[in-house]
Amino acid sequence: MEHDNLIACHECDTLFRKPRLVGRKVARCPRCRATLYSGVSRKLDGICAMTLAALITFLIAQGFPIVELETNGITTQTTLFGALVALWNENMQIVAVMVFCSTVLFPLTELVALLYVLVPIRAGYVPAGFNRVLRAIQFVRPWGMIEVFMLGVLITIVKMVSLARVIPEAALFAFGALTLMFAVVVTFDPRILWDLADELGARNQRPLPRTSADSAAAAVGSVAGPPAPPLLPTDEGPDDETGTHAGAPPAPHRG
Repeated sequence: MEHDNLIACHECDTLFRKPRLVGRKVARCPRCRATLYSGVSRKLDGICAMTLAALITFLIAQGFPIVELETNGITTQTTLFGALVALWNENMQIVAVMVFCSTVLFPLTELVALLYVLVPIRAGYVPAGFNRVLRAIQFVRPWGMIEVFMLGVLITIVKMVSLARVIPEAALFAFGALTLMFAVVVTFDPRILWDLADELGARNQRPLPRTSADSAAAAVGSVAGPPAPPLLPTDEGPDDETGTHAGAPPAPHRG
């Protein structure tokens, strides 16, 4: 029995044979109607470009001030890292850690991990640690909350307008663009990359075309004697510890 082309429903654990989908088709479980997987998209250029642009925008948002406050002739600028330091110094360490994880650590991890698997898959090979990286993406994705942070910043600006002059800086616009970019990036299902990796693995296991050197080696082998016949695949297990299957003819003995 072949176990390579099976898929289990993540809702009811029903096991199905996995057909290949073309285009934007979606496979659903006939038992609970849960979505199993979608068709594999061969166009990875768009998502690669969007992920790289989001990473560059993320670095801009972290390195530049978010807003500039001017009151009574005193001007103050702050960045996201400066806000985190202020929260830490005000004995709100838990809030500082939560903001750091949801606005810096988890979004950055997702972007870097996506690029790590997208670029090699697009180039035609599977990177090392492929499965662990995809699981890490699925773990951190729900915890990235750039859009929640952006909403909080906008509410704070509206409230501060009556107290001081608020001047938006480059990081505020970068966070706005980053929110839109993340809305596109999160629509990409990283489970599709597993299907692409399986296809690349199957393609790499195909026998290479016969060359002149292979023909010469085969000719020498035919002079030396007939090769040993291959083992016949059966549904039964091996008869002994040597791995010989039942029904397989023994290899000819050469004196």
